[in-house]
Amino acid sequence: MSEEIVNKVAQSQLVTIDLENYFPAEEIAVFDLKPHLFMELILKEKEFRAALQNNDWSIYQNKVVAVTCTADAIIPMWAYMLVGSYLQPVAKDIVYGDENAARQQLFVQKIEAIDASPFVDKRIVVKGCGDIPIGEFAYLAITKKLMPVAKSIMYGEPCSTVPIFKKK
Repeated sequence: MSEEIVNKVAQSQLVTIDLENYFPAEEIAVFDLKPHLFMELILKEKEFRAALQNNDWSIYQNKVVAVTCTADAIIPMWAYMLVGSYLQPVAKDIVYGDENAARQQLFVQKIEAIDASPFVDKRIVVKGCGDIPIGEFAYLAITKKLMPVAKSIMYGEPCSTVPIFKKK
């Protein structure tokens, strides 16, 4: 009774995508406008421009910079543009929001940059468990990316999947 054990998962031609492989590894720095405001509440243009001019921008060299304002203040749009003009020559990338928002934006950018051609007419499993918590936004982004090309998309592990999409 020596029946050969057959690995049906390996023979299934499923393609597994692990979103952890696209998790942003870039260092993210936060630039908060709050300390550059008068009494950390009011933007006075002359003082704001002087504060930015005297700021040490080199600390943002080759980093992704999240630009935010943690004060409950009304910030004119041009102020963000002005900060961006100082960051552009030194930063690797500039995004609006806090560190989590920046990481999310980077994550989505990486998913959107995936070459979809290897997934044409493939049965895809998007891995569901891992060491890094992956947000819902990433699962939406990968579904959006792959639906136009995939034969089917499933969620979970190859041995236990939840069907998401099947091309008709």
